[in-house]
Amino acid sequence: MKKFNPRIKARIRKSKIDIKKKLSAVSLKAKIVKSQANIKNFFDWVKGAELVELEKCDISEDPVRPELDNIFRTNYGRKIFGVKFKDEIHAVMCFAFTDQIPKSVEELDLFSQDAFLKNVQRDPNKVGRIAIAYTVWSKKKGGGKLIVKEVYKMIKKSNHLNRLVTLSPLTDMARKFHLRNGAVELQVNETTQNFEYKVIK
Repeated sequence: MKKFNPRIKARIRKSKIDIKKKLSAVSLKAKIVKSQANIKNFFDWVKGAELVELEKCDISEDPVRPELDNIFRTNYGRKIFGVKFKDEIHAVMCFAFTDQIPKSVEELDLFSQDAFLKNVQRDPNKVGRIAIAYTVWSKKKGGGKLIVKEVYKMIKKSNHLNRLVTLSPLTDMARKFHLRNGAVELQVNETTQNFEYKVIK
């Protein structure tokens, strides 16, 4: 009987290995199916989402500039946009419209006031030539990328805006986000950084 022990042990080991392989294959298939379902769900909501102008936003959700109230965000032609899907807002981006690129929130305020006052007599809906995105956040995966894409399309169609530039915080996260979404770095300032999404009309 002792002569058969090594063979029996080898068979048992092989059986265990085969079972592990089968379990791994089942687990991998389950992960692939789940991943495909997630991708489908993502594209379903992306297709149904739309860019809308908002009267206000919940500033406590803003991870970048929560100190700026809704009056600031809507004064002097400034606007708040959101990506809406099934009556829910999934991402938000706030803009000021200027004729110069600001290096700080103070300059953003002054430049947008100046552009607004120059254009208010002509057409208050056509303020400035540069759209400055000074904050963006997402509440759903893919929302940040989608709102950048939708805003880009909106500016491309505009007959008075010709540049999309950010006033971003001086963080690696902001840098990676904008570079990953196709922006180029314009300049690094004392407390901020500017990125530009080249608008080709």
